[in-house]
Amino acid sequence: MENYDEELDHPHGTGYVWIQDFVYGGIDGAVTTFAVVAGVEGASLSIPIILILGFANLFADGFSMSVGKYLSDKSQLEQYDKIREIEMDHIKTRSAHEKQEVREILQTYNFKGKGLEAATETITSNPDAWVDLMMRNEFSMTRENISPITGSLVTFGSFVLIGFIPLAGYIFDLGNQFLTAIFATILALFLVGLIKSRFSMRNWLLSGLETAAIGGAAAAIAYLVGYLLRGIAL
Repeated sequence: MENYDEELDHPHGTGYVWIQDFVYGGIDGAVTTFAVVAGVEGASLSIPIILILGFANLFADGFSMSVGKYLSDKSQLEQYDKIREIEMDHIKTRSAHEKQEVREILQTYNFKGKGLEAATETITSNPDAWVDLMMRNEFSMTRENISPITGSLVTFGSFVLIGFIPLAGYIFDLGNQFLTAIFATILALFLVGLIKSRFSMRNWLLSGLETAAIGGAAAAIAYLVGYLLRGIAL
């Protein structure tokens, strides 16, 4: 336990923490692209069709995810700014009521008596700190680690980078293309899980295996559906 703090140091800081967007985009990119490959293979269609559908999925879904990420983060920031503006107005027009809310929040942290009053006066003497406390505790909202542009770019880049891996065997003709795609995709998902574990307290092996297993299950379903419907394409 003595290295606990050191292990948690790297996710923190003033910069944007990109890992969650990288993992989100990477897993979805690998799973959805390989699902297309597996489904088409299951239907016994040709390699050109695999590549056409694979790349169409890679860039269309990657763009869709990045746009969704951008709009979602932008909406969060707009909502945060709107509520913050309302709260800032409240501390000017209803200061006694808002100050009482600060006391109630601090009481949940076991502040009592003179310490409670001193902390309340200190916080309410700074409007920005006052509003920030209300935003965090009354609305569970912060602006930390929300960057619409950065988040969308990381998501798109990760989706395309990891999502390309299932197609590599078909592009470079690496022996049995489908087997190559299977092993390469499982390895890619394992590595994404490994990276994810570096920003949590989970065991790296378990995290990697879990991510690979979830992605493999999705791909197996796609292959089975393609196999069962292969007669439609023939």
